[in-house]
Amino acid sequence: MQNKIAQLLYKTKGYISGQQLSEELGVSRQAVNKAVKSLRDKGFEIDSMTNKGYMLVNTPSVLCVEAIKCYLNTNLIGNKIKVLDTVGSTNDYLKKLGTKGAEAGTVILAREQTSGKGRLGRTWQSKKDNGIAMSILLRPEKAPAEISSITPLTGLAVCRAINDFCRLDSQIKWPNDIIVGSKKLVGILTEMQAEFDRVDFTVTGIGINVQNTVFPDDIAHKATSILLETGRHINQNKLVACMLKYLERELVNNHYTLSGTSVTDYQKLCATIGRSVTFNRGRRRISGMAIGINNSGELEVMLSNGTIATVNSGEVTVQGIY
Repeated sequence: MQNKIAQLLYKTKGYISGQQLSEELGVSRQAVNKAVKSLRDKGFEIDSMTNKGYMLVNTPSVLCVEAIKCYLNTNLIGNKIKVLDTVGSTNDYLKKLGTKGAEAGTVILAREQTSGKGRLGRTWQSKKDNGIAMSILLRPEKAPAEISSITPLTGLAVCRAINDFCRLDSQIKWPNDIIVGSKKLVGILTEMQAEFDRVDFTVTGIGINVQNTVFPDDIAHKATSILLETGRHINQNKLVACMLKYLERELVNNHYTLSGTSVTDYQKLCATIGRSVTFNRGRRRISGMAIGINNSGELEVMLSNGTIATVNSGEVTVQGIY
């Protein structure tokens, strides 16, 4: 009920009476009063006036389901949202829900993540309310080999959302980071549970540095945050709603497949392309020029002998970017 009251208050210009809220929701006035108090406890600024009712003044800026729902405009992604106060890893938490039948589009967020996972076994940590730790569960009806586009499509969606909402000029560092300049702002990690010929579900984790002003010494030279780049404190719930909208557009509406248009759009935002890169091939370390990505999301690299190699996983060093 709190979700519905928050959305009614958000959509109403001016005051809405407790009686009208009661009638629209089919609950008692006492239940309305209790729900309003709970919303206030979560950081909603709600004015009340005798004979006028309630008016929403402001929504909380820290992660809150009811606030996200006020701004959300999607059909699938975000149909179920849960915000945790603290968690080890949002990906691990959501994978457990996935094995128990969690719906496609379920989103888990955490105000604090203590042992989040990055690629190659790295950790992604965020102090309380400094960042957005978010995981999304999807159930694409595809074979495991057919979902390689999920990470690049996620990167495209997140990059566009951040540029739109934060007015930043972020770019994609293939395959799963979002950067500003040469510093990392976002990390993305996709995991899946699958049979031999069928994906059961995928879980994509997105970690965003939002309010960080300092970083550990070992990453201080290569990490940044929205606050550091813009000088502004943003409403995290509005950003999450914006990202979910873009994620639905890029992932669901494209049927989890990189179209020709998506590839073109990705390449325009990809900072890796046009730079010298180095990657492993067996025991060999190979260098070349990144020239594009293909429809499977693989990085295409032109080698010194003129041949083109494709890279689909593993560590890639990009000249000039950490």
